Amino acid sequence: MKVAVWDTYVQRADGNLMHFDILVPSHVTDERTIFNFGKDYLKKKSFQTGQLTANECRPCHIEQATEAMIASIEKMGYFIIEIENCD
Repeated sequence: MKVAVWDTYVQRADGNLMHFDILVPSHVTDERTIFNFGKDYLKKKSFQTGQLTANECRPCHIEQATEAMIASIEKMGYFIIEIENCD
C-alpha cells in the first residue's frame, strides 16, 4: 500500500513544538479528513495543544507502508509517526 505522508507541526501549551507525520492511503486527499485524523490523535494526548490547520499540516511525500502502518490504517484510517515533543 502506498501512503501519503503529511508533515505536521503543532504548538503545545507548554511552548514546545510537536512534530509528527500523519500517514493516510495515497488516494485520500481531502484536507478536512486528514486534519480530523490529526485532531483525533491530539485528543489522545495528556497535554493541551494549539489548533491544527493547513499552516501546520502539509503533504510531504508518498512511501510504501509497513505492516504496522497498514494495520493502523485499516483500523483507524491513519497512522501517526511521532517525531518530536509528542510525549
